[in-house]
Amino acid sequence: MSRISQPDPELTHRLSRRGMLGVAAGATAAALLGAAATPATAAESTSAAAASGGRGRPVLPPGRLGIQLYSLRDKVSTLGFAPVFAELEKYGYDEVEFAGYTQGSAGPITLAQLKRLAHSHGLNPIGSHVGYYSDDPNAYTFAQNLTKVLDDAQALGLKHIGTASGPFRYGSTVDAWKRAAAEFNTYGAAAKKRGMKFYQHNHSDEFGFASDNPKVRLYDVLLAETDPDLVFLEMDIFWAYAGQFRFSTRPDGKPAPFDPLRYVLKQPHRYPLFHVKDGVSDPTNQFGYRMVDVGDGDIDYEKFISAVTRLRGERLAHHWQTEHDQPTESFTFARRSSAYLHSLREKKC
Repeated sequence: MSRISQPDPELTHRLSRRGMLGVAAGATAAALLGAAATPATAAESTSAAAASGGRGRPVLPPGRLGIQLYSLRDKVSTLGFAPVFAELEKYGYDEVEFAGYTQGSAGPITLAQLKRLAHSHGLNPIGSHVGYYSDDPNAYTFAQNLTKVLDDAQALGLKHIGTASGPFRYGSTVDAWKRAAAEFNTYGAAAKKRGMKFYQHNHSDEFGFASDNPKVRLYDVLLAETDPDLVFLEMDIFWAYAGQFRFSTRPDGKPAPFDPLRYVLKQPHRYPLFHVKDGVSDPTNQFGYRMVDVGDGDIDYEKFISAVTRLRGERLAHHWQTEHDQPTESFTFARRSSAYLHSLREKKC
């Protein structure tokens, strides 16, 4: 990767994620790792619970805390999946979302073995990120190898299979996004036939405006042009708030405010998955936030998660995946984020 004086964290995130996804084509992975147990976990949970008052129903629904394994890519690539899963079990995670099925130096593993390994540590494989398209006809992407992508997801027992790629394949015009939406509908229909949901994970650019119609927000085109029974969304909450910071004013200078939470509350069934990612408000940053461990930032997760799970019939309808694109120490991030989210209690109305 080239060195630049002021890296674009969103671009870096996309490129590095794409690189990790590229190794998924072999559909092999996993093995053993031995990381030390962290007795601090229980103490952190107790301390955080005390800080929150320790009263009220837990904000986090039971059995719905996951982690996007991209956050732990350094550990997966050097130690393998087994030690990583063992640590996640200790930290109280229930689910994992994949960002590739290979594990670097730890040796090969089949998808069946990977599935069993996750289950042996009480972890439910809930979803996976795969590339949208590539110029390489043999690439492991939805556009180039849809059947293989779905075969692998089915072998892992996934209920969701999606992409972190934005719908920018044909550009940023309204028609370009309609064309991408039509392809997403195709992928969604194919996934549905296998009992899975196809989903798209946002960054902040999706909340920008169409290049040919600055009054139209691209994210609204995606929602309008995709079939709600076939295409679902995984809201990355951090990037959605970064989008709010970047795109609350139209190119012509007119205000165009929006609230990420309102998107969800309007169509909660379209958001089965979330990325719980935190940030400290920083107006000097181009995205408005600096990414930090969950609980160390300014995003109100008690409010956000409670608002969604209090909706009638929605408490267990969603999955909450912690993530940090560049954690200082990935196991520490995973442990502290879980402790914080488990400590949250709903405020009495």
